[in-house]
Amino acid sequence: MPESGARKVILPARYVQGQGVLGQLGAHVRQHGSKPFVVSGRTGWTRVKARVQASLLQAGVPLAGHDDSVTECTHAKINEVAARVEDAEADIIIGCGGGKAVDTAKAVSEKLHLPVITVPTQCATNADQMADAVVFSEDHRFIEDIYLSQAPVLVLVDTEVVARAPPVFIVQGMGDALACGFEKPAYAETMRARKSQEQATNAALEVNLKCFQTLMAHGVQAKKDVEAGKITDAVESVVEAIKLQSGFGFGGGGCAAAHAVHNGLTIVPGIARKHGEIVAFGTMVQMVLERRPMGEVERVMRWCRELGLPIRLSELGKLDMSYLPKAAEKACDPNDSMSAMPFTVTPDMVLVAMREVDSLAQRLG
Repeated sequence: MPESGARKVILPARYVQGQGVLGQLGAHVRQHGSKPFVVSGRTGWTRVKARVQASLLQAGVPLAGHDDSVTECTHAKINEVAARVEDAEADIIIGCGGGKAVDTAKAVSEKLHLPVITVPTQCATNADQMADAVVFSEDHRFIEDIYLSQAPVLVLVDTEVVARAPPVFIVQGMGDALACGFEKPAYAETMRARKSQEQATNAALEVNLKCFQTLMAHGVQAKKDVEAGKITDAVESVVEAIKLQSGFGFGGGGCAAAHAVHNGLTIVPGIARKHGEIVAFGTMVQMVLERRPMGEVERVMRWCRELGLPIRLSELGKLDMSYLPKAAEKACDPNDSMSAMPFTVTPDMVLVAMREVDSLAQRLG
């Protein structure tokens, strides 16, 4: 009898990154279908509409339809868009935009059993290649993760597009990607101890380590380059870390405390930061929960501060602090990723860790 389950990772069939690669979209679409349907947000679609349509027309696969009304990935929106895709008789979906649009597109593809291609227009998340979709309420309260049977058939990252988005997006993406260097090892340790049916691959752990090293080495420079309107090796490396390396690590599961803390904090009135920013704070909370050396925590904290990622509770928004115990309780929901930590984490532990991060940040000045 095997001592544990199978090692598993779910990855996109193809990943393409570089300046101008959006022009290749039509040729890639033609390999999988003939009637593409675009799912997007309005801003993202406006930025790339002309180039997407031109590439599709050149390849002989014009749009069967599009929906650019995604403002949140909700169950209602998924069902609404799925109905439109069916009406258009589309046979392939293109998720175009940020995480909400991409997650909606992936959820629709799963519902209708259609292939999906993702085309990010910014770097705020690693959602593009993930085999899951994060569902929220209309007021952006976390509802659930939908785990999908397959990842996108293509992730097409045009750095000419994503690097021209407001610089805050690449900072948010780095905050999201930061977590993989801590969550994946915790997840892997837990799955080994439990002899779970799904085990992490060593490859995923190594790629996550490379992701963390890339962020620490090039993150600050990449932000400066994007602010200066330059697409450099530092920018390309950080975009890959966000869009490929961090997602590679999570492709076989792998979230732990950092994302659970994020999910808990979304219920706090006054929360004003975006996903990756809150995950960065959650990563520091996980480091404290793991009792990592203070120098290690301070290194990550200083890096976050230099990028403009939140390191104090007050930097997350005008929080109603009376809700923090409820946030800690939600973070420890047994159905959420806190259960992937290699030791039992209680709401009291989360509350103490959040306050300890806040206190340490205050001492750093």
